[in-house]
Amino acid sequence: MSAPERIPPRSVTAADLLAHGELKVRGRIRDASNAALFCTVAYDGEEASCVYKPVAGERPLWDFPDGTLAQREVAAYEVAAATGWDLVPPTVLRDGPHGEGMCQLWIDVDPESADLLALVDAEEPEPGWKAIGFAEVGEGKTALLVHADDDRLRRLAVLDAVINNADRKGGHLLPTADGRLYGIDHGVTFNADNKLRTLLWGWAGEPLTAEAVQTLTGLREALGGALGTRLAELITAVELDATRARVDALLATGVHPEPSGEWPAIPWPPV
Repeated sequence: MSAPERIPPRSVTAADLLAHGELKVRGRIRDASNAALFCTVAYDGEEASCVYKPVAGERPLWDFPDGTLAQREVAAYEVAAATGWDLVPPTVLRDGPHGEGMCQLWIDVDPESADLLALVDAEEPEPGWKAIGFAEVGEGKTALLVHADDDRLRRLAVLDAVINNADRKGGHLLPTADGRLYGIDHGVTFNADNKLRTLLWGWAGEPLTAEAVQTLTGLREALGGALGTRLAELITAVELDATRARVDALLATGVHPEPSGEWPAIPWPPV
């Protein structure tokens, strides 16, 4: 009688690891506006570093319901995953040492990566750069704030428009050694009112790429199905309807949105 065939072990996904692994706090991320803890998570022989943001450590905000930022971080990941652009690290909602919170895979930034943002002493950006606006740099002087004309940033600008990101700062952009770019810190997203505040205004008013239109078309379909069902567990029905409306508006206009004038367009400080 032959020996039974050995079934290979199931591979552990990042979501499995984050959702089911043993979470151990290793330290606190000091420059975060809300409680953010650096942790390790281990599950089924796999281990990784992650960020854990407990709901109990969230600071109240006047324009977002208390205790909802962690859910919004997860919702942003779900939308990003649906685009297929891999712009947000795997993120889950789970219980942890300090109660329920957001748990997100840690991303190591490449210190040798090319600059994505810059302040230049010029009136217009050089080729390869897009203008954001003028910033005061002290002693009555101003400089032009620019960002790279980078396809990864352009995709992120589209994602931010969909999720209505109210805080896209330079420090939330994480380039990696393999050429990827991740966006993090999505707690202030999905407001039903127009709150888009970002450094990525360089394409404002310009036509969306064909890739973006195709992606948004698929996203609209997904919002009517499984993605919409998942988001309904994380944000309110009004916010979900507003998300669908933003996707419809982007497809109807065919251009990147411009600042509304009803809300500060650029976060400050920009980092």
